[in-house]
Amino acid sequence: MKILLTGSTGYIGKRLLPVLIEAGHEVVCCVRDVKRFNPPESLANRISVLQIDLLDPKSLEKIPLDIDGAYYLVHSMSSKGDYEKMEEESAINFREALNRTAAKHVIYLSGIVNEEELSKHLSSRKNVEIELAKGNYNFTALRAGIIIGSGSASFEIIRDIVEKLPIMITPKWLNTKCQPIGIRDVISFLSKSLFNPATYNQDFDIGGPDILSYKEMLLEYGKERNLKRRIMVVPIMTPKLSSYWLYFVTSTSYNLATSLVNSMKIEVVCRDNRLNKLLDIKPLNYKESLKSAFRKIENNEIVSSWKDAYSSSGITFGISEFIQVPTYGCFKDIQKRQIENLEDCKAKIWKIGGETGWYYGNWLWSLRGILDKMVGGVGLRRGRTSPTEIHVGDVIDFWRVLYADRKEGRLLLFAEMKLPGEAWLEFKVQDNQLIQTATFRPLGLAGRMYWYLVLPFHGFIFKGLINQLTKKRE
Repeated sequence: MKILLTGSTGYIGKRLLPVLIEAGHEVVCCVRDVKRFNPPESLANRISVLQIDLLDPKSLEKIPLDIDGAYYLVHSMSSKGDYEKMEEESAINFREALNRTAAKHVIYLSGIVNEEELSKHLSSRKNVEIELAKGNYNFTALRAGIIIGSGSASFEIIRDIVEKLPIMITPKWLNTKCQPIGIRDVISFLSKSLFNPATYNQDFDIGGPDILSYKEMLLEYGKERNLKRRIMVVPIMTPKLSSYWLYFVTSTSYNLATSLVNSMKIEVVCRDNRLNKLLDIKPLNYKESLKSAFRKIENNEIVSSWKDAYSSSGITFGISEFIQVPTYGCFKDIQKRQIENLEDCKAKIWKIGGETGWYYGNWLWSLRGILDKMVGGVGLRRGRTSPTEIHVGDVIDFWRVLYADRKEGRLLLFAEMKLPGEAWLEFKVQDNQLIQTATFRPLGLAGRMYWYLVLPFHGFIFKGLINQLTKKRE
């Protein structure tokens, strides 16, 4: 069967793709930017790739007419502006495009919506369901709450909070009940529902066997990690204060934090578990899901992470827009050093950021991250998905990877921190020499003042960085 997979570069899509291939399907991957789609070579001969924009009906004309089924795995929750309108328009455009094809079944991963008063986020998800269900195909909505897995937004937020805070003074929504589900089970429900007549034209809630408060989830995480944690819930935090609390404590963006806080005030508990029996799936409990996530992290087997999505920064752009580093009207800091050991140098570059850090002046990088968070930026807390692998589109702290070719010895990063301008950082190996270039394109007078203000620190940091990268390990 030919399957259309939207959200192919997203957290769920990356994990569903190999499962669909293993089931024998031919998959058409829909992406917003082909340059940041990096499927494993083993899957390359079973997939085709389309660059489409769901807000542009013209681009959807590329969708093959002979597709048999489709997955709708996109959302705009972290986007700036009216994301409800964007999500509705995207769903309508997708539905109209699918109506022109031979598609027999469309599956949408939604959120649990079992209360009369819904948050903006959950109300938008419900509205997308309504629009998609109007198509000429069979439609299935799978509604999930908190998804637990290595790299998931929910897991990483829990991880950030518990690992960093031995004592927590928290908002009252930590007493809200939810029904978490492991990522492994989400993928099973998605794959086994496809072309199953028993799921046609219905919606199902999917969740694990445990119903827990967010407070209980945090404490259970601490228990699994042998961390003693004390949590005090106070009723005085407004939604805005709660959003700021979540934003500063975790690696989430402020837009996402606001959406999450509004949703966390509402119970997300499954109505029933009838789909478990229909598809013969026995979901893991919360503790088992945590252990599964820990194993993936320990073995460096994180397939996908929410942090690598553009939504983690609130910035929407195509890689191709910034891959050509400008020269006109820019300030540059260029450092060159002879390389003592080529492979060692490349290995260091490919491990930069995250847990490894920036090799020199890490306290200054950390301070820059704190200042960035204070003005609404992403800070350093996003880290990186893999400690050794880098792909186009990945996140490295407050940078986005625009180009990465280890064999060539070139890595190009674009800054997603709050700046009065645009910034690039490039590492390039040439003639056994490392050329390290920091480029800043200022925006107005403020941008120029910023460059001269940080210039002394750049001289200190960038010289130290290239010295450490080119120096042979002892």
